[in-house]
Amino acid sequence: MTDRLNKIFAVLPSCDTFADIGCDHGYLAMAMLKSEKCRKVIVSDISAKCLKKAEDLLAKYIENGVAESVVSDGFDSVNKCDLALIAGMGGEEIIDILTRAKAQEKLPEKLVLQPMKNCDKVRLLAIDFGYKIVYDKVFASAKKFYNLMLIERGNDALTQEEIEFGRDNIRLKHKDFIDMISDNLRKYNAILESENLSEQVKSSVLNKIEKIKKYV
Repeated sequence: MTDRLNKIFAVLPSCDTFADIGCDHGYLAMAMLKSEKCRKVIVSDISAKCLKKAEDLLAKYIENGVAESVVSDGFDSVNKCDLALIAGMGGEEIIDILTRAKAQEKLPEKLVLQPMKNCDKVRLLAIDFGYKIVYDKVFASAKKFYNLMLIERGNDALTQEEIEFGRDNIRLKHKDFIDMISDNLRKYNAILESENLSEQVKSSVLNKIEKIKKYV
């Protein structure tokens, strides 16, 4: 597995039935079974062609009945699970998937989420849907930064700062988070040096700099 997938796997807790929503190659489902972190896996993807990669990887497990593959848009055709992973999608897409799952009464006890953007909106939805945030950290992999969250059923509340940056990032101020903030500062300062910058854009960028510079 890639470094990114290994870091996601490390956060996945043990469970009975694990569902990988939008599973790509199915590597994490395979790792969950091999490590005996779960009894059964469900791999799903909206595309049958993409799902075929995971089906080929997990062929013997599917034959033995400990793995199931299903073409599904989000949780639409996924049977009950107690842990689900949604990784590598935009925050808005994750929100849409979870909102439909809630209406279908299919939300699992625990979720591991790795949104590519709009993490603040995902955090707000998690709290609104009756989850507490157990883990919420940035990690670096292949010169990119990723947000990774583990949430489970329970009550929680977040400050505005925690909504924007993640509770564990603020509390620990760990290296990957500081590196991400430093990288963002460089990008924002480069924007300020651009010619013909509108006052509206300049004001927005200065506001972002003001929020993050205290972490560096």
